[in-house]
Amino acid sequence: MLRLDDLALFVRTAELGSLSAAARELDCSPAVASAALKRLESQLGSRLLLRSTRSLRPTAEGERYLEHARAALASLEAGRQQLACGRQGLGGVLQIAAPSDFGRNVLLPWLDRFQSGHPQLALRLLLSDRLADFYRQPVDIALRYGAPEDSSLVALPVAPSNRRVLCASPAYCAQHGRPRRPEELRGHNCLLYMLGGRVHERWSFTAGKRREALTVAGNRVSDDADVVRRWAVAGQGLVYKSWLDVADDVRAGRLEVLLADWQGEPTPLNLICAHRDQLSGAVRLLREFLQQRCAEQLADAPW
Repeated sequence: MLRLDDLALFVRTAELGSLSAAARELDCSPAVASAALKRLESQLGSRLLLRSTRSLRPTAEGERYLEHARAALASLEAGRQQLACGRQGLGGVLQIAAPSDFGRNVLLPWLDRFQSGHPQLALRLLLSDRLADFYRQPVDIALRYGAPEDSSLVALPVAPSNRRVLCASPAYCAQHGRPRRPEELRGHNCLLYMLGGRVHERWSFTAGKRREALTVAGNRVSDDADVVRRWAVAGQGLVYKSWLDVADDVRAGRLEVLLADWQGEPTPLNLICAHRDQLSGAVRLLREFLQQRCAEQLADAPW
């Protein structure tokens, strides 16, 4: 049976490049540390570290095992933190980035409910439709539609079945009519938004095995998705938005879903972070909370 203190000593020794420094940090004698490493190597049947009078470095086998040892220790620490959070309540500061429309009109009241159950937790919320830079901005996690372009980031599903829907206000429909087929969108004023400097003017729909994708146009474009939704509510044109963003407007009668026989493109909502080490007890509980809230929003989705 491997001992956790032996694993911790091996990891710190490899990171510090010094057995004596790792022993001091872990409050044990060099002799005890040396015996621990020999015991671990014996149990694994592999030489993990190359030692000399002046240097210490992992062997090829040690480098491979180091990754697993770190992951095991990190997983156990995350479990300990989760248990501690359950006993003591969540604390500290959680920094969250979210899209403008979803953040202002959907996430804000949800965070109020979440924080009321964990009053010791402080929140910092950054609202922007620009992708968060985890290495330059003070962000722990981000909520984003779609998978991240950077494959090194960790993406956990929050609302994997979410889709875009075509909507317009009752006033717009009364004045300009309702499109019956996707190709009729060319005769309507389509409200567009930009992301990363690119206008999202290509809208796609499916009905069974049929797929229609077309380039639309309109007289209003914004880099803030909340502004685009507000234009639609004000009767300025059609909008192609995430159901999570417009569900409340549809229920309240401010917007109507159009082309009900056609499905909009998938728009999954994910929780994104730079490393799995950032999946603290607070993050895990928040993800579970958001999954439940999103499931409630999607319960009456039109597809």
